[in-house]
Amino acid sequence: MIYELYYWPGIQGRGEFVRLVLEEAGADYVDVARQDGGTAAMMRLLEPGASGRFSFAPPFLKAGDLLIGQTANILLFLGTALGLAPKAEAGRLWTHQLQLTVADLVTEVHDTHHPLSVNLYYEEQKKAAKIRAADFTAVRLPKYLDYFEQVLAHNPRGSRFMVGARLSYADLSMFQVVEGMRYAFPHAMAKRESGWPLLVDLHDRVAQRPRIAAYLASARRLPFSEEGIFRHYPELQP
Repeated sequence: MIYELYYWPGIQGRGEFVRLVLEEAGADYVDVARQDGGTAAMMRLLEPGASGRFSFAPPFLKAGDLLIGQTANILLFLGTALGLAPKAEAGRLWTHQLQLTVADLVTEVHDTHHPLSVNLYYEEQKKAAKIRAADFTAVRLPKYLDYFEQVLAHNPRGSRFMVGARLSYADLSMFQVVEGMRYAFPHAMAKRESGWPLLVDLHDRVAQRPRIAAYLASARRLPFSEEGIFRHYPELQP
């Protein structure tokens, strides 16, 4: 199986959660839009086809005859296909639930720099963004990361992973969350992350996994930027 990942070229964005899973599994995949003509191919697949099934927006994944959209939905599929989710239904659903919570967090992160409208440039809503970012770093970010810290602390298997005794795609997503938060809000993370020792430990262990370490050191790992979800603006720092 050669997977085809469709996401905007040049940014990590929501597609990065999928890339991390494909890289950790050592899967054969093509990041289509980063190739010549790839963006045009991606846009064609956003139009209705013979199946009548098409995505609202990237990312989406082509796996054989399947075309799967929405980050959490893609990871639900890949987790089973690539052995990065529990085999039991309860475990798969729990992992998916955690990923949906990550999706909620990602939406709130995005809204720190686009609080009024996605159709306005950041520069057109800076005053509202400053208010939204202050609330996010003071209240919402701690609420989310406290929750994920407690998930790790109360894993009934007593492991240092989010689900069960083995690495799952939820762990890879938590790595990306910590990385993204350190980029977007370094001051807030520096002040607070000592309160999330299990999350920090998980982040560090994921970063040291051989395939992830190789990916992070490669050109395949796109840098954070002010075009993606996790953005660093000095004026939004607490």
